[in-house]
Amino acid sequence: MKLGVEAALVQGRIVPGDVEVVDGSIASYGIGTGSGRGLAVPGFVDLQVNGFGGVDLIGADADGYRRAGEALLETGVTAYLPTFISAPEDQLVAALSRLPIDTGGPRILGAHLEGPFIAKTRLGIHPAAARRDPDAALLGRLLAAGPVRLMTLAPELEGAGELIDLLLSRGITVSCGHTDATAEQALEAFDRGARTVTHLFNAMRPFRHRDPGLAGAALSRGDVVVQIILDGVHLAEETARVVWQSAAGRVALVTDSVAGAGFGDGIYVLNGLEIEVRDGVARGPGGVLAGSALTMVDAVRNLHGLSVPLVDALGAASAVPAQVIGLPTLGRLDVDLPADIVVLDDNLEIDRVFVGGEARVVA
Repeated sequence: MKLGVEAALVQGRIVPGDVEVVDGSIASYGIGTGSGRGLAVPGFVDLQVNGFGGVDLIGADADGYRRAGEALLETGVTAYLPTFISAPEDQLVAALSRLPIDTGGPRILGAHLEGPFIAKTRLGIHPAAARRDPDAALLGRLLAAGPVRLMTLAPELEGAGELIDLLLSRGITVSCGHTDATAEQALEAFDRGARTVTHLFNAMRPFRHRDPGLAGAALSRGDVVVQIILDGVHLAEETARVVWQSAAGRVALVTDSVAGAGFGDGIYVLNGLEIEVRDGVARGPGGVLAGSALTMVDAVRNLHGLSVPLVDALGAASAVPAQVIGLPTLGRLDVDLPADIVVLDDNLEIDRVFVGGEARVVA
């Protein structure tokens, strides 16, 4: 099957010509003169999806995952990590045990546990009662409950190093976040094997000239990927520009989306907490930011709007997040790789979406 596209994004460059898909994989590209319609790019990979399309994933059943997945596909996401914030053990175990393997929508790559081993002073929307000090036995029970791909923790907490070692031994990516870590503590975690940071600058120690904290440590390290929520709310435009200028090529776009994303303004639930989405901004009790209503295609447009080349903005939504969780065959277009493809028009609107070569969205 040929896609009928004008060009494709392959290995960081735009190659004129069509793309052929055989048995769910890319068979060839650069076919013909490029007289088709649209640009084929890698499907987006989102590492932080709390909910979407009216569905809060921590309590979702198979039908909820199906509905959320259908809505995510409309925004170009072909693979994602359902994300569960700090909650009582029984609730996290239940959520992990319900995690479906295949809903017929985007690929579900495993869970992102955002907590419960986070700092008391950097909770954000996380319930204080659900936060826990590092506990290897509790972590072991959570890992036994379902497939965990990524975990966010505060590296400065006593015993966090043991958890980092345990997670890495299981092949699980460790992200530092919701933390009051100093730069020294952050660097120790990076040296231990943590390789990414959850929503940089948000819910962490502020960057100061003699106390740069986790943010400064991460930006100074060429081996650390920084995740950002580029919705115009979580980061000022100037901050986003500084992040890109410091860490181009190791920035991963995430949405941190809640149930209201892709569904409009209204009242929603995040892990039992009432969340209001108003004018596209999600807030919980007391006005605290509670994830976002951002879509990944909008995050790409926003990054490109900061004068970041389109190929790099697209990579920040695909190849970079896939590399964070050790899945280099996703987030890229090349021969023999899975045909998870988004076709964009000249206005960066989504024209078609394919997962494993099967059309899931046709504009």
